[in-house]
Amino acid sequence: MTVSLPLVVVLGLVAWGAVKYLGVRIWIVVVIALFGFWLSHTFMAPAIENGTRSGVNIINGSHD
Repeated sequence: MTVSLPLVVVLGLVAWGAVKYLGVRIWIVVVIALFGFWLSHTFMAPAIENGTRSGVNIINGSHD
């Protein structure tokens, strides 16, 4: 059985868990999310996208 989750859902669950169980304040999560949003509009966005895709491909491995 294969389950496919978007990366944003996984990161959202991690953020929720950090707020709930680690005591991270919600404003810190908001600041980090805004930083990521603004970073996505810079020249570094393609490099971040490629690095993320490569990391996900490595974790998923080959299913041929």
